[in-house]
Amino acid sequence: MGECTWRPVFTLGGLLSGCGRRDGDGSSRNRPMHFAGQRFAELREQSRESHLLFQDDAFPANESSVGASLLDRRGDREELIWLRPKEIVKDPRFIADGATRTDIQQGELGDCWLLAAIASLTLNTKLLQKVVPPGQEFDDKYAGIFVFQFWKEGTWVEVVVDDFLPTFNGRLVFVHSTDRTEFWSALLEKAYAKLAGSYESLKGGSTSEAMEDFSGGLVETYKTQKAPPNFQSIIQNAVRKEAMLACCIDVRKRQCVEEATEQGLITGHAYSVTGMEEVKVKGQTVTLMRMRNPWGRIEWKGAWSDKSDEWKNVSNAEMKRLDQVDKNDGEFWMSFEDFKTEFSRVEICNIGPEGMDDDDEGYWALTEHESRWVPGSTAGGCRNFARTFWTNPQFHLILSKEDEDPDDKTPGCSFIIALYQMKTRRRARHRNKTIGFSIYELPEKIQSYKGQLPKAFFARHRSSKRSSFINMREICQRFKLKPGHYVIIPSTYKPSIEGRFLLRVFTEKGNPSSDMIEEIGADIPEDPTIPIKKLEEEEDEKFKKTFLQLAGEGQYISATKLRFILNKIAEKDESVKCSFSTFTCRSMVGG
Repeated sequence: MGECTWRPVFTLGGLLSGCGRRDGDGSSRNRPMHFAGQRFAELREQSRESHLLFQDDAFPANESSVGASLLDRRGDREELIWLRPKEIVKDPRFIADGATRTDIQQGELGDCWLLAAIASLTLNTKLLQKVVPPGQEFDDKYAGIFVFQFWKEGTWVEVVVDDFLPTFNGRLVFVHSTDRTEFWSALLEKAYAKLAGSYESLKGGSTSEAMEDFSGGLVETYKTQKAPPNFQSIIQNAVRKEAMLACCIDVRKRQCVEEATEQGLITGHAYSVTGMEEVKVKGQTVTLMRMRNPWGRIEWKGAWSDKSDEWKNVSNAEMKRLDQVDKNDGEFWMSFEDFKTEFSRVEICNIGPEGMDDDDEGYWALTEHESRWVPGSTAGGCRNFARTFWTNPQFHLILSKEDEDPDDKTPGCSFIIALYQMKTRRRARHRNKTIGFSIYELPEKIQSYKGQLPKAFFARHRSSKRSSFINMREICQRFKLKPGHYVIIPSTYKPSIEGRFLLRVFTEKGNPSSDMIEEIGADIPEDPTIPIKKLEEEEDEKFKKTFLQLAGEGQYISATKLRFILNKIAEKDESVKCSFSTFTCRSMVGG
């Protein structure tokens, strides 16, 4: 990935840097918010002092926390009993012998997407300890309360729960561990359900969103049949950088969701990618993918499956290195070629500073910026709406160093952009808007321009790259461009739609700037030959000519003629949401 610097460009409302965060090192994201105003340390201390185990009124142990339709489907409301771990087993443990990918077993809830993300989370120790803070146990400090952290809208959120869990006949109904005495995964699922509103809300979700909520990372989605030539290199680099990976098989015609294929894979079902290794077989190198079914059973039956003949050509030492065992535990190996053929989509959650050690080299650096689309001001819509598109927030991106990936021969600087739509605080319900972004190259003569690029610039320049427009929570895409100066324009599809957003860019570490976001320090160019200034003057000249035609040599204009000019301007600019009356114009002339 290439190096970059970026900085906000002026908008109609002033510098966007005044609207939100601009982090290059993640420092401001280290202070979590407290969900429902609950502070773990305070609540645990209160419970210990009162000698009463914590009971969470914000997510009570009753039907409301499960969800009515989920209970109706089970048909046994009376038999669902909430119990604490000490009421389920004699000697419960929060984590027994480490939290690993093989701990997790799916329960009755259709949240394989969440379990696939949890399995990937266990492969990154630093990130796991961020989401599942260490030091929690059923020991002398036990007070019936546990804490977890999730990333939401650019901020880490601390979520506390009591340890009441729904059971049936003394066994956990939802996520549980292979070891019945271990409860970290069940309590993690409960905290995530609390954040979502209920367990029912977790039925049928997005693995990409869960991975993002566990990491604050950026998720790229690849269709395996349309993957780039360096797809294998992309995945290898992602595994090396401890990214979180998941995949699935799209449901095709005449297939059902969660139907087993002839080779033992499940359609419409999320799998975790838990490893990628190379083995030597008869003098040839074979790339293998390690996969996990969150059900903890039902595995791939093809080449390199547990019982396949391919393993007969691999030494015992190699099999030990790969941790290959013939066991129906939901984990299996398959070749990279079969992986591309059998699975439809792969999601890669690239991890930023939160999941890396300070001395990690060649990993990701993150910059982010929060802003808003305001109707009549900064909500200009997409490029189809040429009259208002230029009013959208604008961000200056500087690419300075080309990639050094030996497997990718295409010259240029790679980077990842994610546009994340945030909830509007004034609205209880949030519906995703259709959003996207465009990238424009800045000609050399205007790279130091300190202002909002005007409408005329976009009328004469084509975008270098652009995303699709989708109505999902986030759109994320990888690009490669030559070194230079660029402007990113995030927008809703239609103009005048209110919204808050978080724009994030991932590049590799090593940028010479200590703060990757800098405000433009150059003055507005005075040289009249610069295209931007010239285009602005052309616009002004048109209206000046109209004014002189109506005002005459004395340059006096009546209220009626002024009203004509102003309303003509309003007609040409959709960002002006009003018309001018004769009374208003008479006041202007009289003043």
